[in-house]
Amino acid sequence: MKTTHEPLFLMVAGLTLLVITALHPHDYPTWWMETAPIFIVLPILIATFNTYRLTPLTYRLLCLHALILMVGGHYTYAEVPLGYWMQDWLGFARNNYDKIGHLAQGFIPAMLFRELLLRSSPLKQGKLLFTLVVASCLAVSATYELIEWAAAEIMGEGADAFLGTQGYAWDTQSDMLMALIGAIVAQVVLGKAQDRQLIGRVQ
Repeated sequence: MKTTHEPLFLMVAGLTLLVITALHPHDYPTWWMETAPIFIVLPILIATFNTYRLTPLTYRLLCLHALILMVGGHYTYAEVPLGYWMQDWLGFARNNYDKIGHLAQGFIPAMLFRELLLRSSPLKQGKLLFTLVVASCLAVSATYELIEWAAAEIMGEGADAFLGTQGYAWDTQSDMLMALIGAIVAQVVLGKAQDRQLIGRVQ
């Protein structure tokens, strides 16, 4: 598949899955809250496609992140079947699908931030870039935790499905730890692949 056609394919596939997950979700308020980032980011990606096209790697990762959000919105993070399978296979005390979501919350934005900084700032590959990408991902994670706190204050018990804490006292801290791990691992594992795709790209 040509790389110029791939983003269109990913968008169509993603929108199809979005519609499917919107059919009979656990509850619609939770579905809307969990999938809200898709409705924010997708119009930006469409509007900037011709003037600031991202690398294929970044588009693929963003599509994967959207899928994780859609599944969490459909079932709620505490009731995703994959999380129950993990609980049975690995002996977890709870459904840990939300930890996959928070790992992705560091892993995938890390590659987006890394690309944006390399293309739109004087920064080059190195320790400073690595550190700023990690810090940016932690800022996103902290912001999301503040949103969850606000939802809990406003909605009370009605926010339980959105929060997915499952009674775990250290849920906020462990969520941010997963984002930290994701941001570090992404850059170590995918940094060179992203650099290769950025070579020769028009800024």
